[in-house]
Amino acid sequence: QVNLVESGGGLVQAGGSLRLSCVASGSIFSINDMGWYRQTPGNQRELVASVTSGGNTFYVDSVKGRFTISRDNDKNAVYLQMNSLKPEDTTVYYCAADLKTTRLGRTYRYWGQGTQVTVSS
Repeated sequence: QVNLVESGGGLVQAGGSLRLSCVASGSIFSINDMGWYRQTPGNQRELVASVTSGGNTFYVDSVKGRFTISRDNDKNAVYLQMNSLKPEDTTVYYCAADLKTTRLGRTYRYWGQGTQVTVSS
């Protein structure tokens, strides 16, 4: 019933910028952490950035100073502004949200469908 839809991926030259968006919809009572992951060359899923409901942020070292995560609680949305992109950033990016669908229910992890980011040299 809960759906996370991503947008904003595409092809860009090195040094360029992209803004990824992720909007959650459906039966949502509350959302805790939200974040962005990406597929690594070893086919693992790496946490790139996250933001708590209170606005505290985390970034993996490789993107610090280049990427900015933000959220809009009224829209149930999370964004990733990616600047100074490098070819090494090329991969599939996934958004994630930890949320409850009811007040007394459990918190579950929900995932977006993934969006391709390609940075050419």
